[in-house]
Amino acid sequence: MASQSLLPAVAITIISFLYTTALPVTAVLVEHTFVVSQMNMTHLCKKTPVTVVNGQLPGPVIDVTEGDSVAVHVINKSPYNITIHWHGVKQWLNCWADGVPMITQPAIQPSHNFTYRFDVVGQEGTLWWHAHVPCLRATLHGALIIRPRNGVASYPFPKPHKEVPIIIGDWWEMDLGQVGRNMMHGLFDDFASASTINGKLGDLFNCSGTPEDGYVLDVEPGKTYLLRVINAGLFSEFYLKIAGHKFTVVAADANYVSPYTTDVIAIAPGETVDALVVADAPAGRYYMVALPNQAPLPDTQTPEHATRGMVRYGNSHLPGTGAPAPISPKMPDQHDIVTSLYFHGNMTSRHHRQQSPVPVEVNERLFIVLGLGAVCPQGRTCERGAFDSSNNLLVATMNNVSFQPPATMTPLLEAHYYHTGSINKTQELPDRPPVLFNFTDPALIPFGPKERRLEQSSRETVVRRFRHGSVVEMVFQSSAMLQGDSNPMHLHGHDMFVLAQGLGNYDAAKDVASYNLLNPPMKNTVLVPNLGWVAVRFVANNPGVWFMHCHYEFHLAMGMAAVFIVEDGPTVDTSLPPPPMGFPTRGNDHNLMPDGFYLQTKKSETSSINGI
Repeated sequence: MASQSLLPAVAITIISFLYTTALPVTAVLVEHTFVVSQMNMTHLCKKTPVTVVNGQLPGPVIDVTEGDSVAVHVINKSPYNITIHWHGVKQWLNCWADGVPMITQPAIQPSHNFTYRFDVVGQEGTLWWHAHVPCLRATLHGALIIRPRNGVASYPFPKPHKEVPIIIGDWWEMDLGQVGRNMMHGLFDDFASASTINGKLGDLFNCSGTPEDGYVLDVEPGKTYLLRVINAGLFSEFYLKIAGHKFTVVAADANYVSPYTTDVIAIAPGETVDALVVADAPAGRYYMVALPNQAPLPDTQTPEHATRGMVRYGNSHLPGTGAPAPISPKMPDQHDIVTSLYFHGNMTSRHHRQQSPVPVEVNERLFIVLGLGAVCPQGRTCERGAFDSSNNLLVATMNNVSFQPPATMTPLLEAHYYHTGSINKTQELPDRPPVLFNFTDPALIPFGPKERRLEQSSRETVVRRFRHGSVVEMVFQSSAMLQGDSNPMHLHGHDMFVLAQGLGNYDAAKDVASYNLLNPPMKNTVLVPNLGWVAVRFVANNPGVWFMHCHYEFHLAMGMAAVFIVEDGPTVDTSLPPPPMGFPTRGNDHNLMPDGFYLQTKKSETSSINGI
């Protein structure tokens, strides 16, 4: 495809934000236009067509103040069906804007448009937005920053000199649409060519001996910088370090945490971390390194690429002859999973005016085992327990059930709201796995007789219903079934209290005693440790249909997901309103694709785009 010129980000802010410390900010409508299109980008000596928003990688920053309303007009000039998810935005009473294809809406088809409208209420900090079709979020993503209503003076930490988004991601030299389709069919042979910081590959990569450009953060001595770190990568948790500097972690997933100091940030796909960095090192240049980690042997080892940018003091821009080389940090081992466990375990909530107390009484308990499995597709004959049979399909599962999109033309949210029969053609997520076993036995990782008796799974449109206001406790247990990965589990529409975590198998008899019911962190994406577990609790008080899934792209595409349906409460204020004016339903879907939970490749037509 021919290269396109860069399009400026269109952002109309009706009333300017007031970043003063004396006056509160008046709520406003913040509008953006997202033109989704393909452009050619050249890295590693290869020109690659990339799907982006407004010609940018990463995409535009959405910068709002708590209490604002947002309207984003998405114009799809790409060859793919698209939806945009506002990751971590709670969408109170507004599930219609959550942006999950065939769960909350049909996908936006090529040469069509759709407008997302939502309010940002009761949240502060760093979130992000991304495409919610397999693999395209690798290039369709950007930061979503929510500032306090009373200005930066109300931060519960020292006011920074500057705030900087740091988005860690991947660079792919292949068609991401095809990668997504391959994963849907159980094929996992495609890998990124590089990792990135704010879209730049860095000098660990080169084209014919010429180093790639890297991200540079220029700092002034003595100043404090707030880094808003986002992991937009598809597959890897990253360790982030800056040589000669320390981080003070102050927030995660748009929830404040008790500040703690560390020299390394561990961040999984979907997570965000806010951290202060003081420019207190001697003048010079210091590498900022992002290193992906992965499970140690016997887990399958895949290509993982570190990348680096640079923190540069103002008087060291032009090093000249004989200037010292940039300083590199000492990184954790790539197979070090304990550093991640400690990093996430150090988080406790910082009490804040918007902080909710931890609910004590629990109404429903789920024990969810995460792993891989095998299904025999309809119409085929499969040899039971032969995972390497060409007829078996590799799937990712929760309690041995792999999610598949609804077979009907109607998104689940619409079917739920209008009580159509299709919502009943689903299977309930089981409370626990069908068979109890030693979930973290490393002998289950390789193909072999031990895992074969456990690998058989099913594929269903799996849902779980909750009465409005129910307190739900979930224990996520990673398993060794054909993999030893950690699992970043993301729940739409809600935050979760992270009560406890550990390695090995969860044992309620002893592990409940370790629950933090005083000040647990609140997260929308919770990392389940490699061959370990995490216990969370949430209040199902946001009516609607909400996706819950692993944020590793191959796990999601292969079915590690479920839909949580929160029923209406007893009042209008606790019930889901009807779809907004103009929202496409089955009878009014002219601008959106009625199918396409997963990526559907279409040839782009050169027809004009419908006006907004």
